[in-house]
Amino acid sequence: MNLSLSLKAVACSAAILAAATTVAQAQDESIDEFRIGILGGENANDRLRSNECLRAHIEDLLGVETKMFAPADYNGVIEGLIGGNLDLAWLGASGYAKTYLENPDAVEPVLVKVNVDGSYGYHSIGFARADSGITSLDDMEGKVFAFGDPNSTSGYLIPSIEIPQAGYSMKPGEYFGDVVFSGGHEQTIVGVFNGDYDAGVSWADGLGEWEDGFNSGAFRKAVDAGLVDMTELVEIWRSNVIPEGPIVLRTSLPADVKEKVTAFIDDLVHTDAECAYGFMAGEIKDIDPITHDAYLSVIEARKAKMGD
Repeated sequence: MNLSLSLKAVACSAAILAAATTVAQAQDESIDEFRIGILGGENANDRLRSNECLRAHIEDLLGVETKMFAPADYNGVIEGLIGGNLDLAWLGASGYAKTYLENPDAVEPVLVKVNVDGSYGYHSIGFARADSGITSLDDMEGKVFAFGDPNSTSGYLIPSIEIPQAGYSMKPGEYFGDVVFSGGHEQTIVGVFNGDYDAGVSWADGLGEWEDGFNSGAFRKAVDAGLVDMTELVEIWRSNVIPEGPIVLRTSLPADVKEKVTAFIDDLVHTDAECAYGFMAGEIKDIDPITHDAYLSVIEARKAKMGD
């Protein structure tokens, strides 16, 4: 057998194999659609409308069909991320903690909302009707208190820890007449406003004016939507500062997709301020990088709550 011919054949085979591998890798590194999950907190139509600009921008950026999903509750988004059926979501800190605890490799936190004062924290705000005579938790004995969603940080996790620490049992009937879940932030706000619950909790950055629903958060969204008049509500409790939840991406997305999407959202305030307002629930200063380490305390709080 001609040795040089044999070597040429081997080289040719190697080249073909390398080319095939390159094609396979290129296929592995491509996507044919991009899927955005939107947490509950307001009705699905409003959520889809608030985030439509983001969907359209990302579709143009990636050149693939981009879809939005607005499940009825937080868990729908969390399970979609864990199952690899969603590519991007803005999670609350508790939602991220649950996702991480169930599958630490499912998503990676990449960005966080920065408030107008440069902070990236927010508060769980307890509130009641102004004409109810309730001005603090001391006035809530025997009355109905509403949480939002079991996977909400401000709508459940933090108040369910901090309110008992302040001396008010959250077990139905022990201090409050009843403790219920409304289904989400909007439902809590509207429910208290309409008198369905005596008080509840929702979230806000705590900056700006009460009458405006603060600068950003669920109250601001409710005011913008014309659902409530904040002058008819009163704050009765406020949590310690909570780290703002992360914008996360599916870890197994191609690296170039993650880089493009992260860079685009990072600059969104400067390229489309109106879109950033809708996506981030109000007035913000910027959207900045964040890492997993920012949520270690919330992950520990979530683990402790799971052990109750």
